[in-house]
Amino acid sequence: MREIAFIKQNKEKWLELDEVISNNIEKTPDEIADLHIKIMNDLSYAQTFYPKSNVVPYLNKLAKKSYGKIYHTKKQEKNTLVTFFTETVPLLSYKYRKYFYISFIFFFICFFIGLLSTFNDENFARQILGNSYIDETLENIESGDALAIYKNGSTWGSFIGIFNNNLRVGLNMFLSGLFLGIGSGYYIVYNGIMVAVFQAFFYQNNSFFDSLKGIWIHGTFEIFAMVIEAACGYIIGASILFPGALKRFESFKKGLREAFFIFLSTIPFTFVAAFLEGYVTRYYNQVPTVVCIFIIAASLLSISYYYLIYPFKVAAKNRVQ
Repeated sequence: MREIAFIKQNKEKWLELDEVISNNIEKTPDEIADLHIKIMNDLSYAQTFYPKSNVVPYLNKLAKKSYGKIYHTKKQEKNTLVTFFTETVPLLSYKYRKYFYISFIFFFICFFIGLLSTFNDENFARQILGNSYIDETLENIESGDALAIYKNGSTWGSFIGIFNNNLRVGLNMFLSGLFLGIGSGYYIVYNGIMVAVFQAFFYQNNSFFDSLKGIWIHGTFEIFAMVIEAACGYIIGASILFPGALKRFESFKKGLREAFFIFLSTIPFTFVAAFLEGYVTRYYNQVPTVVCIFIIAASLLSISYYYLIYPFKVAAKNRVQ
């Protein structure tokens, strides 16, 4: 092919790519990559058949610019907060899914131990929840407002205080993994038994439905997030105990970093749980039952999907085994 014919045949796509780069026209990385490949093919052809032509340095310069554009766009995408929650955390959740399962199994074992203990020992609830909480709640049940204790203080003050407390508990669960995961296990034992005692106590006092409707409005996110945070602690402990092919300190650093990423992903759920407890739970007996059920179901489905189902989809998309 004569050079003039070659230029005439391909200059439209060259000009298109040049305009995209020069004027920063919106195109997806895949579209730019497709143009880049075509330019590289044309450059290779020109270098072979027209090595001394001015078209060679022009295409070479255009190829360099298009490569830079692709790399910069992809780099920007990889650094976004969206990517952290839609790719990084799901892939780590898939990688460490067995620790999630262990954490849930351990929590439910402790939960059933709490139920059995409460139903077989009338003083067990007082030992776990404290006399003041039990006495105040019994008075609230008699007055017809079983969860009145959650109405103390302002909505804003309750929200901030609850978020601060839950964040601190989650951080303790995470950092307790430094003690070979044993500390994280302790928190799961305590919380699993406490939740069971709480529910059993309300059941024994004929307020079980009120407790379900009120507590799990915020408790779904709160408890689920705590189980995941405990799993992060197990990941740290396992990285110390089972370094595999890595040096123990390298394994620890890797486990700590990746567990921390998962821990960070629980903070939005903890935040929403605190908001619901501060602004919605206190009105549980005024909010229609169907709305309470919707909030609880939506919370359970969304957080379960994010940590237990979505990671498999992201792993399949990225061909992770």
